[in-house]
Amino acid sequence: MNFEDKFIFKDPELRSSELTNGIARSGQRALLYATGMDEEDMKKPFVAVIGSFSEMVPGHTHLEELAECVCRGIYEAGGVPRRSETIAICDGLCQGHKGMRYPLASRDLICDSIEMVVEAHHFDAMVLLGGCDKIIPGMIMAAARLNIPTVIVPGGPMLPGNVGGNPLFCSSELREFPGRVEAGVITPEYMKEAEKITLPTVGSCAHLGTANSMCMLTEVLGMGLPGSGTAPAASNKRKRIAKASGRAVMELLRKGIKPRDILTREALLNGVTGAMATGSSTNLVLHLMAIAHEAGVDLQLDDFDRISRKVPFVCNLQPSGKYPISSLDASGGIPSVLKTIEPRLEMDVMTCTGKTMREMVNEYTAQPDDVLKTMENPQKAEGGIAVLWGNLAPKGAVVKQSGVRESMMSFTGKARVFNSMEEADAAVSGDTIEKGTVIVIRYEGPKGGPGMREMLSTTALIMGRGMDNDVALVTDGRFSGATHGPCIGHICPEAAQGGPIAFVQDGDIIHIDIPNRTLTVDVSEEEFARRREGWKPLHKPRLTALAKYATLVTGADTGAIVDSSKLDL
Repeated sequence: MNFEDKFIFKDPELRSSELTNGIARSGQRALLYATGMDEEDMKKPFVAVIGSFSEMVPGHTHLEELAECVCRGIYEAGGVPRRSETIAICDGLCQGHKGMRYPLASRDLICDSIEMVVEAHHFDAMVLLGGCDKIIPGMIMAAARLNIPTVIVPGGPMLPGNVGGNPLFCSSELREFPGRVEAGVITPEYMKEAEKITLPTVGSCAHLGTANSMCMLTEVLGMGLPGSGTAPAASNKRKRIAKASGRAVMELLRKGIKPRDILTREALLNGVTGAMATGSSTNLVLHLMAIAHEAGVDLQLDDFDRISRKVPFVCNLQPSGKYPISSLDASGGIPSVLKTIEPRLEMDVMTCTGKTMREMVNEYTAQPDDVLKTMENPQKAEGGIAVLWGNLAPKGAVVKQSGVRESMMSFTGKARVFNSMEEADAAVSGDTIEKGTVIVIRYEGPKGGPGMREMLSTTALIMGRGMDNDVALVTDGRFSGATHGPCIGHICPEAAQGGPIAFVQDGDIIHIDIPNRTLTVDVSEEEFARRREGWKPLHKPRLTALAKYATLVTGADTGAIVDSSKLDL
């Protein structure tokens, strides 16, 4: 007698049939029954619902509830959701100390952890829930790598606080308060009270930092449903989007639409376009390049600068502008942004709605206001991010030009060199930085840090003192999305790789010219060669996880990705 037919529960084309089908899978089915599944569940697709809940991270404390909404949508659409979690690190909590070495490295760990769970358990599709800086890019990287039907559900932004009578107050301004206290502008008591009311709800910090830049980018790339980029974390709209995402992933599975059908080069270029139009974080350069790598798409720094020159900055959002993300949501959110910049978009790309960008945008309208400008009357004529090159950055550097005063778009100053963020912070707090200085912070790159820390504590001290019209900062590290001012990061090659920044000395003259996209130092090649003689890179202590990362990571010019040439793939 042929017993095999009695143990065929679902379409063998489904990945999860590897667990449910066949007489030899008795043990696997028993384990699934132990989780509460029944025989009817064995017949349905299995969908991974992978969140990043954390009691430590305000952008993630509500994700369990959103995951439940996702699961309801999956059940309604005929699937079986199975929940799991990955890690979440809060960049804001890591600012200004050694903990900041870990967030960027966690991006690849998140991607790897999703690969392990999904491949080991043969899920048919997945919905991924994240909120803060490196979690969403790690999740989109995993979607591109695994290439099974996927929808991303961002956690959404906080509402702004109300500090000093300003109902639009965001933590990006609070970060400057230590400098204001040290300068005698505000009192310590005022700062202590402001800390308690700046962040009134769960969600990603209310301004356009890296977290909300990535939430919004998810929607621009077509990996999140309309509205998912800006709906406040505490809103019922966010819950409805989560439930709809569960239904949407089942529709993608039925239609056979996978992430690499969505994450084409044209879609990645739309991502760059969206970043430029919104004035998003410079970290998006790293993340878009890493996503492109996983998707098998060629994306270069040149693409960012080319698009920056033709896409205006249209969103009046903090820290480069006036409003929090919730205000953009009230003005139509990312759908209205896409409608505004429609002439600059690649329109025939697929999205997780099952519609093309053209079909979606045709349903949208945009009503220009003080939050969302027009292309004809933008915040600034060029995109939010510029890429600079020169003998100080032969492989490029980036700056959030949307947050730079017009008077500082071109600046020449004397170098003051530091080998760590802490050294620079002490110099600023000690009032030893003179006007006309270019602060140089090196050995903070992907390898040298290791982990490419954000220099937010330094920039916040500078801005809090009102020195952003007198002092610039350049680094092989990176910057928080909360940063504004003449701050240039991602200098490549980094100091640990023997880049020119390793050989800059106090007093060297550095020229920053953002309009002409140059970053140079008045040091000849002959003098650089002399300074390189006998050089050994500074080695900073690191534990095992960071040591692995430093060994495998590439430069910022390629997205600080894991160097696959060092892996036996």
